[in-house]
Amino acid sequence: MADPSSYRPRPGDVPDSPGVYRFRDEHRRVIYVGKAKSLRQRLANYFQDLANLHPRTRTMVTTAASVEWTVVSTEVEALQLEYSWIKEYDPRFNVKYRDDKSYPYLAVTMNERFPRVQVMRGHKKKGVRYFGPYGHAWAIRDTVDLLLRVFPVRTCSAGVFKNAARTGRPCLLGYIDKCSAPCVDRITPEDHRELAEEFCDFMAGRTGTYLRRLEKQMMEAAEEMEYERAARLRDDIGALKKAMEKNAVVLADATDADLIAVAEDELEAAVQIFHVRGGRVRGQRGWVTDKVEDVTTGALVEHALQQLYGEESGDAVPKEVLVPALPEPVEPVQEWLAGRRGANVSLRIPQRGDKKALMETVQRNAQQSLALHKTRRASDLTTRSRALEEIAEALGLDSAPLRIECYDISHLQGDDVVASMVVFEDGLQRKGEYRRFQIKGFAGQDDVRSMHEVISRRFRRYLAEKERTGEWADGTDPAGDGGTGAEGAATDGTLAGPEVITDSLKDDDGRPRKFAYPPQLVVVDGGQPQVAAAQRALDELGIDDIAVCGLAKRLEEVWVPGEDDPVVLPRTSEGLYLLQRVRDEAHRFAITYQRTKRAKRFRAGPLDDVPGLGETRKQALIKHFGSVKKLRSATIEQIQEVPGIGRKTAETIAVALAQAAPAAPAVNTATGEIIEDEEPDTTGGSSGEPVTAGVPDERRGQET
Repeated sequence: MADPSSYRPRPGDVPDSPGVYRFRDEHRRVIYVGKAKSLRQRLANYFQDLANLHPRTRTMVTTAASVEWTVVSTEVEALQLEYSWIKEYDPRFNVKYRDDKSYPYLAVTMNERFPRVQVMRGHKKKGVRYFGPYGHAWAIRDTVDLLLRVFPVRTCSAGVFKNAARTGRPCLLGYIDKCSAPCVDRITPEDHRELAEEFCDFMAGRTGTYLRRLEKQMMEAAEEMEYERAARLRDDIGALKKAMEKNAVVLADATDADLIAVAEDELEAAVQIFHVRGGRVRGQRGWVTDKVEDVTTGALVEHALQQLYGEESGDAVPKEVLVPALPEPVEPVQEWLAGRRGANVSLRIPQRGDKKALMETVQRNAQQSLALHKTRRASDLTTRSRALEEIAEALGLDSAPLRIECYDISHLQGDDVVASMVVFEDGLQRKGEYRRFQIKGFAGQDDVRSMHEVISRRFRRYLAEKERTGEWADGTDPAGDGGTGAEGAATDGTLAGPEVITDSLKDDDGRPRKFAYPPQLVVVDGGQPQVAAAQRALDELGIDDIAVCGLAKRLEEVWVPGEDDPVVLPRTSEGLYLLQRVRDEAHRFAITYQRTKRAKRFRAGPLDDVPGLGETRKQALIKHFGSVKKLRSATIEQIQEVPGIGRKTAETIAVALAQAAPAAPAVNTATGEIIEDEEPDTTGGSSGEPVTAGVPDERRGQET
């Protein structure tokens, strides 16, 4: 590991001008390429105190052994040179999207004497027009098969073409009129090239001209009573329309644009691109990359633009590129794109309308792509085993933690404080053993105290189960039940898979026992304070055979009890990836429960406090009186008229409504007018709270 100060250039030696820099390792291999508006300011950021650097940047500068730079005139030149060097050196610490050579394109070889339509992969060639990319090669072949009725362009290979020319007999497509057979001179080279250009125009989205022309020819043939020719033209029109239906209209103004969306977490990012031509989605592609460096969404977009258009020119660069975030600064990137296209390019974030709606679709595709990538990675047995071994080695455990429990605290500015417990066994989720907690020991916001309470309650239940089944060696009577009232199986709408439960983990009635099985590792969402609180809770219960660690979200550092410095797992570590998945799942489960509680609290009404009054009778009361306001003004005798309501219950209802504070007046949010005629209906638990005042403003607080 090199000391960055050993190769740090003197500040006066670094020019204060735009340029591109390269970090090299001790073997002179380029490990990182970057660009800067000011080389002096940018390089100075790498040579500050290592403790202030992002862990990934710290790894890069300690791996490097030297740095060099090249001065350029403008930021656009810096962008071009950076792209060239990244392609040339393939540096390990740069963001690198997986190459998209596997995506098939529909290609028309306009650089040949007789242009050919074919499926092409790999590097793009000069003089060839490309359409796509497509998800599957068969989609291209289906489209071409339909279009060859109208545009019978050559599709055969060079060998087949030469053999047909030698024998004077065309291939089968020539006999069935799906090829104009230039091999046997049925069409001149000029006419065949014009046919290929019409094919390209149609694929580029200029479809209306050809449809109108064919429809006119069909009508003329019918008027001249050439019914066979008219029928053929009718079938040609149907084939073109069917080919067009394969790409639905998504933008009504015949827009040519590329839409780029990014889904990311701390370690990886997925990029999805939709190519829209003539208002129709003509192609789609996507990449997943490891975030080797600490980059923003705008920087990821910039790298994606370089990957997409670095070797393109002309119409291959659309006049409009829609992105989720703009690179910083945006002007050089926009100028670079304009240079590749030869005309102005609009690079912007869609704000409203059809384009924003389509961008949301692209974003969902990116999120699904990232989720699928993670699922495939997590489902690999070898990968999971390596992850558990890496965690055991990093934390100094005697064996791999086959069962991991993770805890997270969630609240909204101290209200509705809840906690979650998620379980992973052998690196996979066990949703049937998820649990959730209400924080009952105190009021207010204190994540450390909340974590101590949750860990204490969970493991008191574990000790109580051991005592009840005779597994507790000391015979000590653990205090408290540790988890009454709030805990339960996962109820976030996700069904757990089938569970195999041994007899030792079942109650007498055959149901699985809660909290009966201890983890080898407890993970908490947080840093040093939360880890210390969890360890203190275990120490107070006399449990010393369960390891504890915390994963701090900002820098993905792993904290262990009693240590002043965190354990920094390598960015490529499968162990870090597994800990991150566990932590994120606990956070998701906690947020879901917290939002459910908050929604229920805001729907609560005065009838909810009436003992013994269930949902059916509440519905009957509201249906009978129409609103809580009318129910509040009713007499006990009138309340008794509702079926199922006796005098004692009616008296209880009347007292509860009298003690409850009257609801604030409803407000018309459009006019500001106070609505006083009727109190809002409270079916489903609503309390008749004001339209505006009773609705929580999500922007007033932040969920954690």
